[in-house]
Amino acid sequence: MDGFALDQMNWQAWLTVLVIAGAFLTLVFTRLAADVVFLGALAILMVAGVLTASDALKGFSSQGMITVGVLYVVVAGLQETGGLSWISQQMLGRPRRLRSALARLMLPVTVLSAFLNNTPVVAMFIPVVTEWGRRIRIQPSRLLIPLSYASIFGGICTLIGTSTNLVVDSMAQQRYQTEGWGMFEITKLGLPCALFGAGYILLFSRRLLPDRRTLDEVFQNPREYTLELQVSAKGPLVGRTIQQAGLRRLPGAFLAELIRDEQVLSAVSPREVLHAGDRLIFVGNISSMRDLRNQQGFEPVPDQLFKLDAPSHQRCLVEAVVSDTCPLVGKSIREGRFRNVYNAVVIAVARNGERLQGKIGDIELRPGDTLLIESHAGFVPRQKDSRDFYLVSGVENSTPRQFHKAPWAFAILAFMVVLVTVGWLPMLSAALVAAGLMLLLGCCSPNQARRSIEWNVLLVIAAALGLGEALDKTGAAAQFAAVLLNVVREQPWAALAMVYLLTTFFTEIITNNGAAALVFPIAMNTAERLDVSHWPFVACIMIAASASFATPIGYQTNLMVYGPGGYRFSDYMRIGIPLNLSMGVVAVSLAPWIWPF
Repeated sequence: MDGFALDQMNWQAWLTVLVIAGAFLTLVFTRLAADVVFLGALAILMVAGVLTASDALKGFSSQGMITVGVLYVVVAGLQETGGLSWISQQMLGRPRRLRSALARLMLPVTVLSAFLNNTPVVAMFIPVVTEWGRRIRIQPSRLLIPLSYASIFGGICTLIGTSTNLVVDSMAQQRYQTEGWGMFEITKLGLPCALFGAGYILLFSRRLLPDRRTLDEVFQNPREYTLELQVSAKGPLVGRTIQQAGLRRLPGAFLAELIRDEQVLSAVSPREVLHAGDRLIFVGNISSMRDLRNQQGFEPVPDQLFKLDAPSHQRCLVEAVVSDTCPLVGKSIREGRFRNVYNAVVIAVARNGERLQGKIGDIELRPGDTLLIESHAGFVPRQKDSRDFYLVSGVENSTPRQFHKAPWAFAILAFMVVLVTVGWLPMLSAALVAAGLMLLLGCCSPNQARRSIEWNVLLVIAAALGLGEALDKTGAAAQFAAVLLNVVREQPWAALAMVYLLTTFFTEIITNNGAAALVFPIAMNTAERLDVSHWPFVACIMIAASASFATPIGYQTNLMVYGPGGYRFSDYMRIGIPLNLSMGVVAVSLAPWIWPF
């Protein structure tokens, strides 16, 4: 077999290697976004004539990339109906030990991430786990890294669990003109790897996970709101005690009063049973107020939202600071007819850390009061230049959940899985059907669907596929494969191990999709030169590109928990490097037994 020689690479191959190396170094040493860097690298190769316009843009029509984008809409339907939140509340419970807490946490996250994109799953669980950890007296820093890792474990278990699996499967289809893998083909390797990873976390978490204060604990928000909510007659809270409803030891908030008919209970016992129509008054920070407002079983008090002319899924929360020229200063919220004047309602009030007594409608407004307002989306642009308020800003992720549509969202997800599993529709077609049903049945609005799509992730996938095309087209991938074979002396197992390590290395410092797209042509050329099946290489790229545990920048969910957990970079390396290496041993050992060379 021919070895690697410098004179075998033409100028186009060298330029491709230099551009990709430059993109790699730019991502490591600068803060430029991955989509900007990858698109810039692709543009250089296109302008230089290495790639034609058709080749450069081929990734933008990739079936895998489009499928990933459509699945974001399916996940948005589950989020907006509160389905994901309901699962987390039902599954976590109140364990007393770290190991049992981790087991309770990782099971639902792993299962959900096997069928949903893990980024929104982790985004939904972060505040839930943070609050849960405080309730069970376990620092969130001991729970949030396992949360991210569990989402990765789930992602490698099915074809749709992570965007990387879809992208690699799409590249294999295009290269070999074969049908793609079924929903659960990768499960043959992904499930053993996931079980191994979960076992590793349960065994070594106590010694390897840090015990740190979170950023929320270090930087406490001093602004405290007073929020009034009513127990819904048809909700799940009726008949439960305060303790059972999870309203005791709230993070960043506390239950100040319970109003039942004309009776006011100031020191509410955790054994107090909730009745339909009970009014609860909470005091706490903005994030707690938002979470309480979106909790299933609560509804606005009738005199707040009875005439607000906007459907619940079109409403949002807004913070507004009352100015000294506001016409309602000196009047109570009810007397000033706030709802009629602004077509919005005040659901909570904060005043310089002062504890405000009584019902929201009876609070007399003063200049400098910060109001938490529920309104439609047009309130912010309409009032931001108004003299009635000093400052107006929207609260992120504050749209009320449509809990009554959660069963529809779960049914649509199950229907999509069945369509793919039994082979009635390919993955892209099934995802399009599911996304259409989510929109048709109102599980999410078109605006929410558009906002849910992470366009930067899709751009990285498309651009990385174009860079992979350049490696293959110029012969650079073939030359790298020759180098790899010279190192491993043409041993398929050793070549597979090298491909896994190379993919893992790239994943830890760039992106999982980018790493998969760059290593794929090298791996396929290696398999072809060895005259062995390419399927073990495809499977190991899928696992290695997702199994990123050693750095916070290697996988998006790792970065998402970095700040909330108060972590240091070294925390990931201490627990992640052994997990990376040991999972690589598992994957490389099993893949050729499942898909023989």
